[in-house]
Parts: sequence; C-alpha cells; structure tokens
Amino acid sequence: MKQHLNTLFVTTQGAYLRKDGQTVAVRIEKQTRLRVPLHNLDGIVGFGRVSMSPALMGACADAGVSVSFLKENGRFLAAVNGFTSGNVLLRREQYRVADDESRSLIVARSVVVGKMANCRTVLRRAARDTTNQKRIDELDRVATKLTASINEANHVKQLDAVRGVEGDAASLYFSAFNSMINVPAKEFQYTKRTRRPPLDPLNALLSFAYTILTHDVRSACEATGLDSQVGFLHRDRPGRPGMALDLMEEFRPFLADRMVLSLINRQQIQAKDFTQRESGAVYLSDSGRKTFLTAWQQRKQETITHPFLNEKTTVGLLVHLQARLMARYLRSDLDAYPPFIWK
Repeated sequence: MKQHLNTLFVTTQGAYLRKDGQTVAVRIEKQTRLRVPLHNLDGIVGFGRVSMSPALMGACADAGVSVSFLKENGRFLAAVNGFTSGNVLLRREQYRVADDESRSLIVARSVVVGKMANCRTVLRRAARDTTNQKRIDELDRVATKLTASINEANHVKQLDAVRGVEGDAASLYFSAFNSMINVPAKEFQYTKRTRRPPLDPLNALLSFAYTILTHDVRSACEATGLDSQVGFLHRDRPGRPGMALDLMEEFRPFLADRMVLSLINRQQIQAKDFTQRESGAVYLSDSGRKTFLTAWQQRKQETITHPFLNEKTTVGLLVHLQARLMARYLRSDLDAYPPFIWK
C-alpha cells in the first residue's frame, strides 16, 4: 500500500515549478518561495497560469506523482502521465468488461448502490445533528425513499435503467440539501444543479469539490494500473475519465458533499469568498480556494476504518483502496466489487 502523501496545490498566478535536485521548487517573480521534496508528494495541481518545466514533469512521471492543470476556477484542463503502470492483463480485462454490457451492469449497479447508500447516511447524520423537527422529518423522508431506490437499483437489468435510478436518486437527494444547511444566507440555498458554468456559490463550491476529487481518483486509477478513461457506468467519451468517474461516485456524498456542507455551516466559507463574472458564472476566489484546499488536506489525514477490509486507514487513502479492490475484482480475486459504504 502506498503511503498517504500530500498534494501540492499551486494557486498563485504566474508561478513556475521546476526540478531542483530531488525537490520541487516553486518560483514566483523569479524567486524561489517554496521547496518540497518530491518523495513527499503524491500529486501536484496547478490553477490558472501555473507552468512547469519538462524536467519536473518527467521526474513526476517517474516517481508516480500525478500532475493536473486546472483553470483558475477549478475546471480540469489536462493531466501529465508517464508510462501506464500495472499489469497489461488487468487493463485488457478492464476493456473486456467495458465491452460487455451485462458485465458492466454488475459493476455499475454496485457503484450506484454505494453512492445512494452514502447519500442516505449523509442525510441521516444531518438529521441527528439538528433539533429542527421539520428538517428532521424531511431528511428522514428522503432517506427512506433512497432505501427504496437502493432496492430498485439492485434488481435492474440494463445499464440505462441503472443510470435512470441513479439520476432520480440524485434529484431526490439534492431536494433535501437545504435541510442540511444551517446558515440563513440565501447565497447557499440550493435551487438546481448548474455545472458549466456554476451560477451560484453553492454550485461553485460543489463543482470545485468534485474537480479536486476527480484528480485524486484519477491518480488512484493510474497508480493501480487501471485505465482511468474506461468506465462501466460512465461510457467512453473523448476526454472523460470514465473509470475515475465511476469510482468517485461513492465518494461524492461522503467526501465532497460533506466537505461543502461543513465549510458552509461552520461559516469557514462565506459569500465574500466568491466572484461573479459578467456571464453570470460564479467561482471561488483565491482566498476561498485556499480555505477549501486546506480543509481538504486536513480531511484526507483523518483516520477511518474501511468497512470491507476492516482496517484503519486515512480518508485520503480510501480512493486508492477502492481502486485496488476494483483491480482485484477484474482479476477475479473477488466475486464482486465492494463499493465503499460509509457507516
């Protein structure tokens, strides 16, 4: 198992990263402001006008350090990858399963059930954390309906039907999102999901969280030897990391949504931490991104017992464990893929 290491997030515009011996040197205005040993990193993420030397890119590829470049607002642009690691037989089996709808269905069903179960847990925990009876009733009502959705997903026979159940469950889950928000600020009231671009602070925060989560899961896929582009629930589309999106589904509510709710309810992020463009698009400001990323790194360091392996690990390693469980399933070491289900 790989060590739990840190991700270097670079948000300063105009920053240049280069290799300095066995360290990453971050230069701003021709001055070195930070040095980080390469062996202490598992990823580098640059936002906006952040560039990197070819030598450092090569060193990162050799060391298994994932590199992602995002727009300043957090939208994914590109990733730097070296030679794909892992056994070629694993990837060939992954492609065979992806080409077989009946086999893809089995995995997609597990992924969706895991996501819905975690959505239900998020709702139930929120109900325990409030004394407002109206909110408790609403959260319990939606959680009960999600139980029915889980039962339905376990019995569908087609991939499109799985996607249909997942879509309905997501709409149901987000219909109760406001009951989990404890601050009166109207800026954080959920109305509808808007993505490209996000049109309000809540959607901007959710989209940013999902982008960072995608980076982490994509890195886990590559480190395990899986092809991050070929998924079972998310079918092939140029530029879309289907396998990474499959594996991140069960982590959306547990990791991303809970992080967003925590930052809002604790008022660590407020309306002043967002900027609005003339187009109506809303994005996190530089200070808002730094607040989020600091909280994200702290969350990844927390310990948890893995529900399937029954071993203590850090939250940040969960995506790597799930990628390895997916690989074990594809190699027929497991009878089924066990999704991460938060208890």
